[in-house]
Amino acid sequence: MKIWEFAKVEGSSIKVDSWMSDTMGLVDGGIVYSTLFKHPAEGPKDYEIILSMFPQENYRTLTHVTMYLDDVPGSSAQAARFLASREINILNSISLNGISDTVIVWKLMADMNFAGEGDILREEFESLKARNDPSVSKIRRIDIKPAEIGRLFKGARAPGGKEEVRRGYPSAIKDGAFDVSDQYGDILSGIDGQNVLITMDADAWILSITFFKQGTRLVRAGLEMPDCPGGIEQVLNVIAGWNVNLISVFSKVKICYETMYLELVMDIGKSELTSEEIRERLPGSLDGLNGIYTVREFTELK
Repeated sequence: MKIWEFAKVEGSSIKVDSWMSDTMGLVDGGIVYSTLFKHPAEGPKDYEIILSMFPQENYRTLTHVTMYLDDVPGSSAQAARFLASREINILNSISLNGISDTVIVWKLMADMNFAGEGDILREEFESLKARNDPSVSKIRRIDIKPAEIGRLFKGARAPGGKEEVRRGYPSAIKDGAFDVSDQYGDILSGIDGQNVLITMDADAWILSITFFKQGTRLVRAGLEMPDCPGGIEQVLNVIAGWNVNLISVFSKVKICYETMYLELVMDIGKSELTSEEIRERLPGSLDGLNGIYTVREFTELK
């Protein structure tokens, strides 16, 4: 599944595509909590803003809860009652019918009352289930694990990791966009027209907005190629030989075991070749590989 997209800053606002905002539950007027990071001198990334719908002080108690329910009327209500009766708050969640099974899978982010409560909740459920208690009769299983969103902030303490610069105050999403100037305009100035990388972490319900260093030159390339072992490796070896840094790799099968499509976004800022020179050389370099490789797209993101 593709979990990223590129966007262009308009003034100081960054628009989140509807497919991504719908997946993450971002709505106009919704409040987000932001944190600004600075990346190390090495590499193409400069600054990064992490957006979350949950306050940073709640990260320790946020927990992934997956509930497996009978596909019958009232099962979701029973599951919600089980959590509510223990004063556990359901935050963002999504449920769906299991494929080839008569089960509903409800994946949710829950705010526990204290860190470690998940173990107690699991033991209590298993005890009720063993006694055939009617309060959990429609719940088959519960999986619980800490969300560990705080791992995103550990980079500041790791050698060579990104450094936390500032935590912003709660701000609203307006017209599907996040305005940088309100909280970070003194640091992120003159960003109008810049390309940014927006990445979503669907499990943690967070978005990352990455700004690139001056001198970064982004190119998007799309290739049709054989769907076989070693095919992608051959393409990436060609590109690596030109001192090109890959930002993202996205592959999708077109005809299984026959044809696939490979989409690359790469930074050519440190390559001795220009965008036009790479565009001209790439088809010929691919001709020497095993199979038929065809360049379908090559665009510099300006």
